[in-house]
Amino acid sequence: MRWLALLAVLVFDCAVAETLSGTVVTVIDGDTLVLQDAAKKRYVVRLAEIDAPEPKQPFYVQSARSLASFCHQKSAEVEWSQREGKRYVGYVKCAGKDANAEQLRRGMAWGSPKASKPTGGLYELEAYARLRRIGLWKDDNAVAPWEFAAKKK
Repeated sequence: MRWLALLAVLVFDCAVAETLSGTVVTVIDGDTLVLQDAAKKRYVVRLAEIDAPEPKQPFYVQSARSLASFCHQKSAEVEWSQREGKRYVGYVKCAGKDANAEQLRRGMAWGSPKASKPTGGLYELEAYARLRRIGLWKDDNAVAPWEFAAKKK
C-alpha cells in the first residue's frame, strides 16, 4: 500500500511540473534570472531550493556574477511547478547543467530550509562548499539571507 501512495505522489509531482525553454537574457541576482523563449516572451525565474545573498549583503555581487558566468546568453530549460506572483520557481539547466546545484557547489548560495530536506543532495553540495571554505563560506560569520532580511525589519 505504501508503494502505491509513493507512486501516486511521484506521478502527481511529474504531472504538475512544466518546462520553459529559451535563452537566459538577464541575471538579476544569485538566484534569479530572466529567460526569453523563441517567441521573445520573457519569464522571471527564481532557482528553487536555494537562497543567494541579498543586496547589501557580502557576496551579493559575486553570487550574481557566478550565476551569470554559468547561464548568461546560454540555452536553458526550467522545470517549474510553482509561481510566486509573476516569478516562476524551478530547477534551471543552463547548457544542460544544473544551475541550482552549481550555485551551491561554488559556495554562492544556501540551501533553502523552507524548500529543501536536510538530507537532500543540495544540502550535501552546500556542506561541500562549507567544509572547503568556498565562496561565501570564506566568511566565518556568513549570515543566511532570511536572517539578514529579518534583521532589517
